[in-house]
Amino acid sequence: MRHTTILAATLATLVTTSAFAADLPGKGITVQPAQSTISEESFQTLLVGRALEKLGYTVSKPSEVDYNVAYTSMAAGDITFIATNWKPLHDDMYEAAGGDKKFYREGTFVQGAAQGYLIDKKTAEQYKITNIEQFKDPKIARLFDTNGDGKADLTGCTPGWGCEAVINHQIGAFGLSNTVEHNQGNYSAMIADTITRHKEGKPILYYTWTPYWVSDVMVPGKDVVWLQVPFSSMPGAQKDVDTKLPNGANYGFPVNTMHIVANKAWAEKNPQAAKLFSLMKLPLADINAENAMMHNGKSSEADIQGHADGWIKAHQVEFDGWVKEALAAK
Repeated sequence: MRHTTILAATLATLVTTSAFAADLPGKGITVQPAQSTISEESFQTLLVGRALEKLGYTVSKPSEVDYNVAYTSMAAGDITFIATNWKPLHDDMYEAAGGDKKFYREGTFVQGAAQGYLIDKKTAEQYKITNIEQFKDPKIARLFDTNGDGKADLTGCTPGWGCEAVINHQIGAFGLSNTVEHNQGNYSAMIADTITRHKEGKPILYYTWTPYWVSDVMVPGKDVVWLQVPFSSMPGAQKDVDTKLPNGANYGFPVNTMHIVANKAWAEKNPQAAKLFSLMKLPLADINAENAMMHNGKSSEADIQGHADGWIKAHQVEFDGWVKEALAAK
């Protein structure tokens, strides 16, 4: 008799679970996320995927592509969403691929993403360098020459990220073409060399952004300092952007926000997922901390999955709240 009761209870549970699954809006729908080849973007992409799974969606492994490919593929419907739309840094790519006609973008996922130019604190203090305009002086520029051509070597930006267009524009606008070389290539390899030079006590000039692990290794204010720029100057769609901060400082880049962007037609057919995208929020400090863990060796796919699960556990009430509010959307 007891076995029958257990069997009945198990069947009842199964029926309820499958009935609930059938009620979930994402049942039978596969979602294709994308991200850039920066593995540090996996964390925020995975968090969005985890939340979509709670709505019943099947979430595929993210495609790793250049941002411009991500936008054009998403406009075409081959990619469902990205969790790494930088505003205004990606504005030109976003508009070129169809802008608001093709994409759904509501809410702000991450706030306070800074970027700009830094040098080591020792050289900054010794030569009183506070502004990148000072690199017009060949004597200053030569301090940061790593290959003997007389120009300062700037550890710059990987082509296709968006930042390379800003840096190239600013080198021209600030009159630095004759004294500064923008090194573009594999950022991870270039920044590893830069960190080695710093450890050896040599002068360094580099571009970086937050959230990213670099500022946990070379800490602004302690090991390195941000350089200001002489005036605001941005390319393309950002040409009228004033990068000056309320306190009068100007680091050359506006503080960016990061957004979840989805294919618009898909978002209209999936209002609960669209609602979820508009609700999710991730503190910049949490991305920095996760990226630092990756840099310190916890960077396998399993590690990153674990970081996402750990974050959800630590923010369970908030996470469940997003899912519940999304499920109620019509």
